Amino acid sequence: MLKKLLKHEFRATARTMLPMYLILLVASLGANLTTRGLLETEYPILDTIGVILVMLFVMAIIAVCVMTLVTMIERFCKNLLGDEGYLSMTLPVSVHQQVWTKLIVSVVWFAATAAAVVIAFCIMAFDLGVVKQALDVLVGLLRELWQNMSAYYALNGTAIVLELVVLVVVGLAANCLRFYAAMALGYSFANYKLPLAVVFFFVIGGVEKFLLSLAMNLLHIVNVADLFDQILIQHPMTMTHTVFVGCIVSQLILSGIFYFLTTYCLKNRLNLE
Repeated sequence: MLKKLLKHEFRATARTMLPMYLILLVASLGANLTTRGLLETEYPILDTIGVILVMLFVMAIIAVCVMTLVTMIERFCKNLLGDEGYLSMTLPVSVHQQVWTKLIVSVVWFAATAAAVVIAFCIMAFDLGVVKQALDVLVGLLRELWQNMSAYYALNGTAIVLELVVLVVVGLAANCLRFYAAMALGYSFANYKLPLAVVFFFVIGGVEKFLLSLAMNLLHIVNVADLFDQILIQHPMTMTHTVFVGCIVSQLILSGIFYFLTTYCLKNRLNLE
């Protein structure tokens, strides 16, 4: 059933996201045309068109990023907390499957948006000569790096890349669940649901900052920073892995807390009146 939910959710969100990516592609092509000669010409009209195309490119990037966030919030709020919640909660699926569907789709679209923005910048700056030079430099650096790296560092380098990928995915999931938890808490009340959801979002952020500040102060009291400096000097790879794993664990803990708040409110405190 989860597969069917994912298929439906991807189809519904693609109607919004794919046209946005297409607009971003067209805007990046226009910005590329601008960088190829429309700006700083002797014709004022061409300068004006170039400025407009650059502005449209920047606006397209902002629009795609904002629309990804809006779509994530709108789908969760509309399908589970709004009028469609009556239908969604009568489906033969669990609350966990509903939340996982929204979470997986949101994380995929956030990652796709990040990739689309990077590709858009590449298209905007595309120049065969520049690209060839950049590739030659990159290949040379990679070849030199590979020759100088031992098997130990090569293995650790691969591990660091994997840890970074996991951290990005877990971080995206934690941010999505932060919004879900705030909305689920706000919509568990009978009145002022949306304002309360906004309040809960900032309350959650304030509690996170307080706990982070408290943890940093405790680490400072026990002089952990000096120990970290010693480990960093003597065992830099070990310290790097420790930092990445620590960040992943912290994001997993936050995700677990937000997930519990979301599912608990949807099961026990959801108010669709």
